[in-house]
Amino acid sequence: MSKIVTYIIVGILILLLILIRAFENILFYDPYLSFFENDYLYMDSPRREIAKLVLYTTLRFVLNTVISLGILYIIFKDKSIVKFSVLIFSIAYVLLLIPFLYFVINPKQEDYYLFFNIRRFLIQPIGLILLLPAFYYHKLNR
Repeated sequence: MSKIVTYIIVGILILLLILIRAFENILFYDPYLSFFENDYLYMDSPRREIAKLVLYTTLRFVLNTVISLGILYIIFKDKSIVKFSVLIFSIAYVLLLIPFLYFVINPKQEDYYLFFNIRRFLIQPIGLILLLPAFYYHKLNR
C-alpha cells in the first residue's frame, strides 16, 4: 500500500472517531453528557437507566476500539501489535467497567471527578492516544 493510500485510510478512520464524538448526543444514550457539561459538583446525579447506559457505553467503547485497532494496523502493518492491543483494550474495558458501574449505582458528589475520568477512558479513544506513541517508540528501538 502506498503512503498516500495509508494516509487517506488513517484520515478516514480518524474522521470516524471525530464523527462519533460529534454525534454522541444523537448516537448514544448517556445522561452524563449534559450532566458533566454543567456545574455537576452542585447537582444531583441524573436519572438513568443503568442497563441502557452500560449497553451504549460498551457500544461506544467497541466502536472506538475497532477504529483504533484499524488505525494501529494500517500504520504499523503488524498483526502482533493488533493482537496485543486487543488484549490491552479488553483488560482496560473490564478494569474500567467495574468502577464505572460502582459510580453509576452509588453516585456521590465527592466521587464525580473520579467517575468523570473513568467514564472518559471508556467513551474516548484514549487507548489509541496511549498505544500509538508506545508502539512507535518500540518500533524505533527494535
